[in-house]
Amino acid sequence: MEHAAEELDVDTCWDLLAEEPIGRVVFVDGDDIEVFPVNFSIGGRSILFRSAPGTKLELVAEHPHVAFEVDHHSDAAAWSVILWGVAERLGFDDEIEHSGVLGLVSWSPNEKYNYVRITPDRVSGRRFRRADA
Repeated sequence: MEHAAEELDVDTCWDLLAEEPIGRVVFVDGDDIEVFPVNFSIGGRSILFRSAPGTKLELVAEHPHVAFEVDHHSDAAAWSVILWGVAERLGFDDEIEHSGVLGLVSWSPNEKYNYVRITPDRVSGRRFRRADA
């Protein structure tokens, strides 16, 4: 891998997403941008996370167009994947069960019985060798 950033294809982006447990969901709320770290899982070609009642769920309902970012770095290389799409609260038991989100254990001690799916319409990723490596 050269030092120049490598644009990643969609399949590679999804493979990298599957390796990491934490991502950031980004909402635009008027002039404000809200960013929340979440642990997540992948269901098909969508992102799934759990949420307690509060700001995230309110934003999903009011501003469902989101970005989701995951990154990783080592001593030698780094990558970042961003997807853009629509977040929706899963509301039906069969939908929740079939999504696979019930297997996701939240890192937070708060009870999280709300389930959100982000369905992307665009995925982009970059990987590069660190200049100091």
